[in-house]
Amino acid sequence: MTRMPAAVEMDVVAGPEAEGARRATGAFGPVTTSRATDPDPEVPAKAQRRRFPAEYRLRILKQADACKKPGELGALLRREGLYSSLLTNWRRQREQGALREMRGRRRGPKPRPVDPRVKQLEAETRRLQRKLQRAETIITLQKKVAEILGIPLKPLDNDETD
Repeated sequence: MTRMPAAVEMDVVAGPEAEGARRATGAFGPVTTSRATDPDPEVPAKAQRRRFPAEYRLRILKQADACKKPGELGALLRREGLYSSLLTNWRRQREQGALREMRGRRRGPKPRPVDPRVKQLEAETRRLQRKLQRAETIITLQKKVAEILGIPLKPLDNDETD
């Protein structure tokens, strides 16, 4: 077994104190051992499809149209994690005006317009409920005063309820 010259031998220190050591990523510097930065190895049960809002699509199309040098468009697509087929579809949608229509539109069922009469009746119901609550408070107070003063109250008739 041949031994390396003394000038080439190095002491390898493992762990976070190995400043300047080269990592597998090619970066230099201290190795971090934080568990929070480790990616979660769990694979989700069902993959979720990415959704791109109309504003994002238009912004990317504007950037793609501005790319003139060779390789710029590919760099944009890699940076954003997009496929060239998406750009093709988005350009087609832009030409048809579909992206402009999508801007303010929300997905799902459209809310039904509420009849103004319903709103008016709901407001009146709330007002009458507050008035009833006040009246019940006053009646309760009158009963307590009558009980304290010893004033007998006539019993309720059969058609009246308490």
